[in-house]
Amino acid sequence: MNALHKLIEKEPLLEWPIKYCLGVTTSTYILSLLTGNVSQVDRVWTFLPAIYTAYYALLPLWPSSAPAYFYPYVPNEVNKAVSGSFSPRALLMLALVLTWMCRLSYNTWRRGLFSLKEEDYRWDILRQKVPPWLFQIFNLTFIAIAQNVLLFLLGIPTMMAVVQPHTHLSTPDYVLAFLGFATLFVEFVADNQQYSFQTFKRSGVLERNEWFCARIPWTKHDAERGFATKGLWAWSRHPNFLCEQLFWIIINLFPLLSPSAPPPSMGVVVRLAPCLLLCLLFFSSTKFTESISLSKYPVAYAAYQQRVGMFDPLQTPIRGVWLKLQGTKAAIDELVYGQGTDKAKKVE
Repeated sequence: MNALHKLIEKEPLLEWPIKYCLGVTTSTYILSLLTGNVSQVDRVWTFLPAIYTAYYALLPLWPSSAPAYFYPYVPNEVNKAVSGSFSPRALLMLALVLTWMCRLSYNTWRRGLFSLKEEDYRWDILRQKVPPWLFQIFNLTFIAIAQNVLLFLLGIPTMMAVVQPHTHLSTPDYVLAFLGFATLFVEFVADNQQYSFQTFKRSGVLERNEWFCARIPWTKHDAERGFATKGLWAWSRHPNFLCEQLFWIIINLFPLLSPSAPPPSMGVVVRLAPCLLLCLLFFSSTKFTESISLSKYPVAYAAYQQRVGMFDPLQTPIRGVWLKLQGTKAAIDELVYGQGTDKAKKVE
C-alpha cells in the first residue's frame, strides 16, 4: 500500500482510478466467492475501460472531492492547466472507446453473458483441470486482480493525452481515428459472422435478418465441422481478437504520435505497456481456447491451424503456398473449407 501512496503522491491523476480499481477488484472477487461464478469481471469488462477513459477525458466536469463513494473527483494537487479545460485529443479517444463499448456490450448482451448465471465456458474447463485450491489462487491473482489492473491500464493512454498541451487535433489524430473506427467496423463484422454461424449451428436454420456482411450460406457440413471457416474466419482464426488488439494499440498511439509527445527514447516500451499487456493476455488466452477447440475437433482444427493464421490474415496465403509446395494443400483445404468430408466431425 505504501507503494500505491507514493505513486499517487507522484501522480495525483491516478488517485481516483486506483481507488475505483481497488473497489471493483474487491467487489468482483467477493461476488465470485459468493456465487461460485468467476465471470464477474467479464460482465464489467465492456464498461471499465470506458469509465477510466471518460474520467480523464472529462476532467473539467469532476469536483475536487467526491460527494459519494466511487464518484469521480480531481484532487487539488492536479495542475489546473490539465484539469481546467478539455483536451480535444482525449475527447476523440473517448468517442472511439465509447464506440468500442457499445459494440462489445451489444455482442455480450446477445450472447446472454450479462446474465448472472452465465460463466465463460473456459473457466469451467480450467476448474476441472486443476485442484480447487489452485483454481481459487488463479481466481484471486489473475481473474480478479490482474484483469482489473489491465482494464485500469487501458485508460492510461488517455491520461497521457490529457497531461499534454491541449492543442488542436493534428494529422496523426485523424489518421488514427479513421483506423480506429475502421478496426471496430471489421470487428463488428467478425462478431456478426461468428454469431450467425453459432446460431445456425444450434438451430440448423439460416437467419434471414442477419446483419450485413454476415449473411453467409452456412451448410450442414459447416455445422458438423464445428467452427466457422467462411468470411473473415477464412483468413484469420480469430479476426475479432486481431481487431481488439489493433484497436488498443491505436488508442495507445494517440499520445505517442501527438506533436507534443516526448522523445522516442523516453520509455516507449513503458508507455506502450497497456496495449502490450493486452496483446500478451489475448495470445495466452487464445492458446488456451484453441487447445479446447483442438480437443473437440482434433483433425479439422489441426488442419485449420495449419492453413489459417492465428491473427494475421497475411499469413494465410503464405501458408497456402507452403502447403501446396508440400503437396498437402488440397487435403487441408478439404478439411477446412470443404463440404463433403466426415473427418471434420466433432469427436464426442
